Amino acid sequence: MNYSYKGKILISTPDISGDIFSRSVVLIVEHNEAGAFGLILNKKNSQMSGKFKNFFDFKIEVYDGGPVENEKVFFIAKGKKVTELYTDISDDFYVTEDIENIISAVLSGELDIQNVKIFSGYSGWSSLQLENEVQRKMWTVVDIYNLDYTLPNDQTLWKSIMQNLGGEYLLWANAPEDTSLN
Repeated sequence: MNYSYKGKILISTPDISGDIFSRSVVLIVEHNEAGAFGLILNKKNSQMSGKFKNFFDFKIEVYDGGPVENEKVFFIAKGKKVTELYTDISDDFYVTEDIENIISAVLSGELDIQNVKIFSGYSGWSSLQLENEVQRKMWTVVDIYNLDYTLPNDQTLWKSIMQNLGGEYLLWANAPEDTSLN
């Protein structure tokens, strides 16, 4: 493997419809010869959000990280590292599964909840699977700078990125969710 998508954003094409990846924006956290690991940034999970309400006195949004291992919880955090178990995304952001230290840091005020995004499950690809999907144009790989991964993004993130890419992507951004209606 000569190229890694680590730190890049995947934008699903409108051809992917009817599943969790439809109109998804995925941050690739790890990508190597063994495969890839990412988190969907723009799909909220209301069921898991309700479960997290038991830990906090305020509303928490949980996102579907992907279709794999939905019982696992991942966090993207911005700023201070409150755990030794993390993977850097950039100088400002990291990913961790360390629920105990993240919750403790939020409850103690060491970490502001606005600087944390919670995910249920993840998106995973086996060796060369992601490369094949990109080659088949199921995903567009984008370098995005200055994106705050902890913001409460929804479907407007997918459309906004598509519009910013211009050209044929602008057409996709304005296509109906069910492309057979177009």
